[in-house]
Amino acid sequence: MKTRLHHRRCSAGLSVLTVAFLAGASLLVLAAVLSWSASNTRFARRQNQYLGSLTAAEAATEKVIARISRDFLATSETDVYNNLSAYRLLLPTGDSTWDRFEFSDAQGHVNQLYVERLMTWSYTPLQTRLPGLSGNAATYRIIANARELNTPYNSVAALRQDAQIASIPIFQYQMFYALDLEFCPGANMTITGPVHCNASIYFEPNGANLTFQGPVTASRQIVHGNSPNDPVVRTFGSVTYNAGRDTRLNTLNLPIGTNNNSSVVHKIIEIPPAAESTNSLVGVQRYYNKADMIVLVSNNTVVAKSGAYNGFSVTIPWTNVNLFLNTNAAFFDKRANLTVKATEINIGDFINQYSTLTTLLGRNPKILYVADLRTQSAGTISGVRLINGQTLPSAGLTLATLNPLYVKGHYNAPSGSLGTTNTSGTVPASLVADAINILSGNWNDSDSTSDLDDRQASSTTVNAAIIAGIVPSGSGYYSGGLENFCRFLEKWTGYTFTFNGSMVALFPSQIATAPWGASSEVYNPPTRKYSLDWNFKNPAKLPPGTPELKTLIRSQWVMIQPNAIQ
Repeated sequence: MKTRLHHRRCSAGLSVLTVAFLAGASLLVLAAVLSWSASNTRFARRQNQYLGSLTAAEAATEKVIARISRDFLATSETDVYNNLSAYRLLLPTGDSTWDRFEFSDAQGHVNQLYVERLMTWSYTPLQTRLPGLSGNAATYRIIANARELNTPYNSVAALRQDAQIASIPIFQYQMFYALDLEFCPGANMTITGPVHCNASIYFEPNGANLTFQGPVTASRQIVHGNSPNDPVVRTFGSVTYNAGRDTRLNTLNLPIGTNNNSSVVHKIIEIPPAAESTNSLVGVQRYYNKADMIVLVSNNTVVAKSGAYNGFSVTIPWTNVNLFLNTNAAFFDKRANLTVKATEINIGDFINQYSTLTTLLGRNPKILYVADLRTQSAGTISGVRLINGQTLPSAGLTLATLNPLYVKGHYNAPSGSLGTTNTSGTVPASLVADAINILSGNWNDSDSTSDLDDRQASSTTVNAAIIAGIVPSGSGYYSGGLENFCRFLEKWTGYTFTFNGSMVALFPSQIATAPWGASSEVYNPPTRKYSLDWNFKNPAKLPPGTPELKTLIRSQWVMIQPNAIQ
């Protein structure tokens, strides 16, 4: 009996001890949980505070980058560099949110940022996602340290951004479109150089293979199909990208101001209004102001003069001008369905007068601006035509006009390399106009109104960069695509058009506005051999007056240790 009682008392004692032990363990677990919870809460608060500071640091760097980009587009890299001290003080402002943060530059200076130039302005490969482009560029580093004030944690976040501001010669691209780029050839084609479009690209080769050996980029999208505005039905072939493709990139614009729509960009080929400064953003980009020599043809007279470089102060006598310029050329354009009354320039005769013109102008006439401003009757249109241009002046030549331009025969094409990609014997050359029309060496004005079979072409080579307008797809017509960027008026069946250069479409044509494909009597296509002129990769071999596109390229976004500059 005593034994059982003792056993019960022992069991009760053990139960009490067990309960006490379990209670103590539970308290320890609870304490640990509470401690973990408090620790986790503190960690979350520190993390949230750090992320808030990081956001503030990023906002600070973004404000500087936006200002650098704006200043570069409006002025020059020199002005950006000279503004470094001002950029360092560009802290986020606008509401009380930013008053909660203290900013520093990693060098002991409060209320300012670290902004320095890492690489000076020079011609260099660009830090783009797809390689293959060079330009004049400088790289800047922006660092912001941010700390939230009046908080229990001294948490500092630091962020570094590197950005390259660049000016890209537009002829670095074999194909550059400010408008939608459509490319729908009916025969196999290979494009050797970089391609960029500031809008959308539509590739729909009609049963053919389209191959790109350089990078292809677009600011919007790249579509394997036709444009919504293109009514043509095709059988899709194939598209091959040997150097990659990329979309949603920044647009690349001429530095003409905040408005880069096509009607404004077209001004670069127009005559400026009298009140416009030659040093304005648009004025600097106008070919009229870039020209060494200007020729204006009106109803009753021809005025030839020097350009803006000397205040348009020199007048060239007609006795010198009429030796290479003819105002009586006329022929029919089947696409426009109009008679072209053209100002015709004989390049061979221009070369014969080159020395005299250089003496009169005080410099080589490397950029020639021509405008035919004559009033035309119904059924006619003004134009400019170049003939005898197989050999150009050794210093190079850019011909710019607000009119449609017609180029007859080989252009800048040494006899030994006709039909090839060999441009070692060429000179820097560009053609700038409302539209570009290629007339073969077999073109005859007297046959221009005849049926297509009577307008037989011959193989022709043109080595030049081209800036011109297009007629975009719409109203039931296809634009003709990049394959027809150069317009044709002959039966090219069995013949080849060889083009080495760069094709740039910056605006819709405002004069040569007849759509592609309105008549089957306009032309039959040539075999097209389109290649980049690799001379344009050398800045010393770019055509006179080459425009440059400005942009800001982001190269690095990095969270770094506080108070560091690397």
